[in-house]
Amino acid sequence: MAVDPANGSIALPIAIFLMGPTAAGKTDLALALSERLPCDLISVDSALVYRGLDIGSAKPDAATLARYPHQLIDICDPSEVYSAANFRRDALAAMAKSAAAGRIPLLVGGTMLYYKALLEGLADMPQADQGVRAEINRLAESEGWPAVHALLAEVDPKSAERIHPNHSQRLSRALEVYRISGVTMSDWQARQVEEVLPYRVRQFAIAPPERGVLHQRIEQRLRQMFAQDFVGEVAGLMARGDLHANLPAIRAVGYRQVWEHLRGDYSLDEAFERALIATRQLAKRQLTWLRGWPELQWLETGGDIDSQLNFVLEHSGAAELL
Repeated sequence: MAVDPANGSIALPIAIFLMGPTAAGKTDLALALSERLPCDLISVDSALVYRGLDIGSAKPDAATLARYPHQLIDICDPSEVYSAANFRRDALAAMAKSAAAGRIPLLVGGTMLYYKALLEGLADMPQADQGVRAEINRLAESEGWPAVHALLAEVDPKSAERIHPNHSQRLSRALEVYRISGVTMSDWQARQVEEVLPYRVRQFAIAPPERGVLHQRIEQRLRQMFAQDFVGEVAGLMARGDLHANLPAIRAVGYRQVWEHLRGDYSLDEAFERALIATRQLAKRQLTWLRGWPELQWLETGGDIDSQLNFVLEHSGAAELL
C-alpha cells in the first residue's frame, strides 16, 4: 500500500486519464501503457458504449479487445440512451474494482463531457422525458437544430452560449431540462456540489503539434472506415427497424451522415465530405476543451513511444507499482 512521503499517511490510489482529440493516437498509447503498467483500461467514449457501432467509432477489433480488455465498451444497445450520469456511475464502479485489486485505472477516450462529469460530479437534474424529447426532435427535423438553439437561447442564454448549434444531443437535453422542470440547465448546474474523486488523478493529453497533421490523420482514418464497409454497418443498423435518426447512437459523428445518405438525403461522396467536416469539427471542440483543462500534461502524436511511456511513468507516480 502506497504511503504519502510528505506526511506518512496512506496515499490515495493512482488513476491515469489519457485524453486527446479523435485520431490522435490515444488507443495505441493506452495499449502500450498496459504492457508496462498493471492497469485496467476503461473507455471514455460515447460511441464505443454501443454494440454494433464498430467501424465508424474506430472501436478496437475483437482480437485487440481479447488481448487488452476494455471496460465500458459494448455495454448497451443503440436503441438506448447512455448519459454522462450513466458513465459516471459505471466508471466509478470500474475504477473502484481496479484500485481494490491493486491496479491502476487507465481511462482513455475523447468524450470530454464524461471526464468532466467524473471529475466534478453532476447536478441532480430531472430524468429524461421521452415525450418532451420527441417533441424537440420533431422540431429539429422540421426546422433544423439551429432553430432549437434559438429557442434555448431565449430561455437559457448561458447554456446556449456554451453549446454549439450543431451539437444536437446537448441542445436537446438542455431544452428538455427546462421544459420538464421550468428551471434552466445553467441554474441546475449552479446548484451542483463538486465531488472529489478518491484518487490521485494524473491527466495526460496526446495531440499532433499542428492542426493540419490531425486533419490528415482524420481523413486517412475515415477513408479506411469507408473501405471497411462502414456504409454496410450503418445499413445493418437501419435494417433493424427499431432505430431512428434522433437516437444518440445514430447521431454520432459519421453515423449520422451515412444514415442520411442511406435515407436518400444526399450522395455517398457528399456523406463522406460531411462526415469529414463533422469529425474535424469534433476534434476542434475536443481541443478547445483541452486547452482550458487544468493539471494537464501534453504528449505529442507520432513521438517516440518509449519516451511517451517513460514520461507517463515519471509524471504519474505509477512507477511505484512496477
